[in-house]
Amino acid sequence: MQLHDIKQVSIVDYLAQAGFEAKLIKGVNYWYCSPLRSELTPSFKVNVERNQWYDFGTGDHGDIIDLVCALQHCSTAGAMRRLSALKGVRLAPSFSFGGITPLRSQAPSMELISVQAVKHPKLLLYLTERGLQPSDASPFLSEIYYKVSEKCFFALGFPNDAGGWELRNPYFKGCFAPKAISTIKGTDSHKLQLFEGFIDFLSWRKLHPEGQADSIMLNSLTLLPKLILSLRSYTLIESFLDMDEVGDRATKQLFDAGLPVKDMQACYTPYKDVNEYLVQRLQGKKMSPPARGDCVDKAESSAPRSLKANLEISRN
Repeated sequence: MQLHDIKQVSIVDYLAQAGFEAKLIKGVNYWYCSPLRSELTPSFKVNVERNQWYDFGTGDHGDIIDLVCALQHCSTAGAMRRLSALKGVRLAPSFSFGGITPLRSQAPSMELISVQAVKHPKLLLYLTERGLQPSDASPFLSEIYYKVSEKCFFALGFPNDAGGWELRNPYFKGCFAPKAISTIKGTDSHKLQLFEGFIDFLSWRKLHPEGQADSIMLNSLTLLPKLILSLRSYTLIESFLDMDEVGDRATKQLFDAGLPVKDMQACYTPYKDVNEYLVQRLQGKKMSPPARGDCVDKAESSAPRSLKANLEISRN
């Protein structure tokens, strides 16, 4: 796919695959609650005629490439690779000052087809590549089949607290709306372990199956601000956020809120997240993995540092 074609990938279709649906449609303008932050009143506009977006809450705007960079925290080259491999989305017609017919009268939506035990070979292979076995995932994950724009797809699904599903397969990271955090209750209600997503949660549980704390998967860092107040009931919060600029800002939010936080990045240094640490450890990379007690001790004194396409169902 050439650059011109990549820029014509429909933003509306892309957002639908990622689990975001328009709250209001007025002519060629589709209004969303911003996928980049937490809000209740839609202020994120997509003009389907121009295939451009504008977030009135932040002033950010751009084309589909800019949006993928913001959503996936990736480079322009990374966004182009993701978009080049997408399936199930249309190319928006090139903009003309003479005007065009809007792409469709209503926003595309995702339709849930079925929820079943994880058994598809491609999904099992994906788990293996992430250092996880079916036994690690079976208590928490399901195999989700869903439809977008009359095309059917499947992915691993992790339930969230609002009845939606966080979706993952080798080429796609999204959500079956509504978007929300995921909570797993443990036997120690005074302690919380906080993760960005369920892959890191499963990875840490594989490394430390003895854990008894409650666990929360944010599923999007934009959900953190409205969660902070509810975290005050915990006497200890272990933070397992990514070792990148975005993760550092979120960790700082926790500290600034005066919460009893331990930054646990020392447990998976020098890797970006818990899952990358797990994969490298299983591959026998040279490292000196700290013991559970050691990494906790280090974490206590640490401060935060300053779609290839969605899997489409094959007939074969």
